[in-house]
Amino acid sequence: MKIDEQQLFEQAKSVLENAYAPYSKYQVSAAIVTEDGTIYTGVNIENASYGLTNCAERTAIFKAVSEGHTSVEAIVIVNGTTEMSKPCGACRQVMSEFMGPDSQVFLANVNNDYHEFTFEQILPLAFSDKDMD
Repeated sequence: MKIDEQQLFEQAKSVLENAYAPYSKYQVSAAIVTEDGTIYTGVNIENASYGLTNCAERTAIFKAVSEGHTSVEAIVIVNGTTEMSKPCGACRQVMSEFMGPDSQVFLANVNNDYHEFTFEQILPLAFSDKDMD
């Protein structure tokens, strides 16, 4: 499948204002495309009990999984600053459950600047249940 990263970026950027970040003031949004071309978006949702905060990447992936999609072909992650987005470790581990090593990852900023990586590049040696065999 050919991924239209510009369309994904626009989808992610269109929901950035929905991020609930009253504590950090660091808004993040994400858009994913599943194996059949369906696009899901997500934003970070903070909580006064910081451990209960959910990141944009996981929000988008969990929305897709809740609708029956378990294969993510690409993700765009955008934040509301001029710095490139970088997914946290928890998000990378969740991404490893649903993305293949060659899945596309676009790390972007609010100015439409982005860098493209494969999932394996952002999480080499990802933990898997196969490691327990």
